Amino acid sequence: MALFADEAEVYDYLGGVFRMGLEDPKLVEALGPSGVVLRIVYTDPDAVITVDMPNAEIHTGAGAGPDPNVELFMTADTGNRFWLGKVVLPVALAKGDVRAKGPVAKLLKVLPLAKQLFGPYRQNLEQRGRQDLLAA
Repeated sequence: MALFADEAEVYDYLGGVFRMGLEDPKLVEALGPSGVVLRIVYTDPDAVITVDMPNAEIHTGAGAGPDPNVELFMTADTGNRFWLGKVVLPVALAKGDVRAKGPVAKLLKVLPLAKQLFGPYRQNLEQRGRQDLLAA
């Protein structure tokens, strides 16, 4: 059974981690030159988040935001485990737990920056009493 109750929770928690990142001027400055426009298509429940790194924007919903140059496809539970530091993206891609479309090498270059958000994501879950997500 999926941990997220609905699409709104996916946008709140998984979209929220990107919003936290875009509040950090140093992170925004580092991500901008990457040129990555990342769309993550989640299932269980269905949700779509597009992160426009050059313009420091987040768009939620299918068809929202600019066209991506990198797309990832995964369950929302896998996305949660990624932000907890429990999913190594290159391994998940190799195992098929995450599927990708586009120049994944571009995304892997900015991946180390994402690790800065693991702690804030975990703290958000702790503060909100989401032991179910923390234990995933």
